[in-house]
Amino acid sequence: MQKSQSKVVVIGLGYVGLPLAVALAEKFDTWGIDINTSRIKELSDRHDRTGEIESNRLQASTLKLSTDIGECPPADFYIVTVPTPVDENNRPDLGPVLSATRAVGGVLQANKRSIVIYESTVYPGVTEDICAPLLAKLSSLVCGADFFVGYSPERINPGDREHTIDRITKVVSGQTPEVLDRVAALYEAVTSGGVFRAASIRTAEAAKVIENAQRDINIAFMNEIAQIFSQMDISIWDVLAAAGTKWNFLKFQPGLVGGHCIGVDPYYLSFRAQQLGYDPRVILAGRSINDGMAAWVANSLHDAVGGRVGSVLVLGLTFKEDVPDIRNSKVADLVQSLSTMGHKVTVHDPHADNEEALHEYGLELDTAALDGQFELVVLAVPHQAYKAIGLDRLASLVKPGGVFADLKNCFPDVQVPMHVGRYWCL
Repeated sequence: MQKSQSKVVVIGLGYVGLPLAVALAEKFDTWGIDINTSRIKELSDRHDRTGEIESNRLQASTLKLSTDIGECPPADFYIVTVPTPVDENNRPDLGPVLSATRAVGGVLQANKRSIVIYESTVYPGVTEDICAPLLAKLSSLVCGADFFVGYSPERINPGDREHTIDRITKVVSGQTPEVLDRVAALYEAVTSGGVFRAASIRTAEAAKVIENAQRDINIAFMNEIAQIFSQMDISIWDVLAAAGTKWNFLKFQPGLVGGHCIGVDPYYLSFRAQQLGYDPRVILAGRSINDGMAAWVANSLHDAVGGRVGSVLVLGLTFKEDVPDIRNSKVADLVQSLSTMGHKVTVHDPHADNEEALHEYGLELDTAALDGQFELVVLAVPHQAYKAIGLDRLASLVKPGGVFADLKNCFPDVQVPMHVGRYWCL
């Protein structure tokens, strides 16, 4: 099939940008830009460390790769898909977005009438009030005449093979009705899920930020009642099984809430609310509960071993199962809390990268940990590899009289081997 004449540049080739760029390259002349030279090299070698795109698909893709946006021909669309983290005070860090904006602003040309689309999660107003003026300043062009802006929030779920970029509904928005039409046509070309035309760019920004805030708040409720029911010696999982029989019960589960979206995005919304003089009590209460969950689990596990410090094996470091992403992993907080109590903690994860774990958290993964025995074994992340091993094999890692902890209830209603002193579940 002949490609469209439109040229597209995607800035940021992580979990969000790479799948989008590969999909766009099937229909458009597409460039992928990332400032990380090692990332560009590995993609050029047809390897994706995130596991989102298979090597054979990379091999077949016509996506062109570079670390320098200046190497790209003038484009019709520039799509920014860089991370939007928070700083140590949980305030939005727009550094990556502004850096990408500067790069784009340096190559915009008036005769191209390009559209700059932001996919990075931000609070309402960032695209039009912060990014657009910066683009105009750096390019010496007029926004709304020489170039335009749009917003289409990313909806990539790492490790999810069902809700992929070519199947999901994309929310789209544009500075003018004509720009909206162009943005909609771009995304309609790559997804069978269609597009939803948001009423405005601010509406699209707001829709994205509340998607994850909603999940965060619901999980916070689960974590709070898990703590309450633990004081009553009631299994939260038994409660959820019973309550889940009601047709409109929302089936959220308790657990450690990390990653680059749910554990971060609510802070963007609360920051903007506070700027406006509004106290976002529900949002921040949810964040407080979820941010404190790792410490609560650590204290509970310490109590489960009788308050005695000893050897601990934590299985899983990534922020969710079956992905290599360790960004904002609350398992790292759990490890830190247990270590602070005096426990000697060993961490194992078949998906996480050891160098990244060392860089991010100062943790060295132990690939031989499954050959040892420990006073406490914590199944923190339910990777399929651990489930496949089975409870008997995992329990064999527990010293006689020790504790096996199953944070996500991976092995419900099973008989724990006799040598295990206690089976603890969230």
